[in-house]
Amino acid sequence: MKKEDKALVIEKIGNTLTQYSAIYLTQTSGLNAEKTSALRRACFKDDVKMLCVKNTLLKKAFENSSTDYSGLYDLLHGETTLLMSNVGNAPAKLIKKFRQKNETLPMLKGAFVEESVYIGESQLDALSHIKSKNELIGDIIGLLQSPAKNVVSALKSSGHKLHGVLETLSNKEN
Repeated sequence: MKKEDKALVIEKIGNTLTQYSAIYLTQTSGLNAEKTSALRRACFKDDVKMLCVKNTLLKKAFENSSTDYSGLYDLLHGETTLLMSNVGNAPAKLIKKFRQKNETLPMLKGAFVEESVYIGESQLDALSHIKSKNELIGDIIGLLQSPAKNVVSALKSSGHKLHGVLETLSNKEN
């Protein structure tokens, strides 16, 4: 590959990286063509972009990026397949679901999710339980609304009780 072609590929990889907040480095070698196609279909269905890249070109794209991917440099060996998404836990859930049909592939090398680096296969469960930014915002709003709803419902229910007690007392006097 010519130097100019490499520069274009590095730029294209870099542009792709900037579009996603969650980047997973996986190893898919060992999957036959049928299973690889099934993985690609699953990625498409779950809105996860799958991209097979050369490690040297990916490292250069990482280095040229304004985001600090240096924690992933040591993982760039062997065959590398990128799984990218804007939902932090989507690729991890996809990997776990795909593994139910296949033994141990794809293997997680590492991930960069929401400015944090996760290294190793052991992090897959933690990554699959990460909540997205929208889920966290929803949880916070729910928690903030909960006390107000409790106060309003208590006032409504005690208002009916108070009215019932006053009505009973007024009927007794007559």
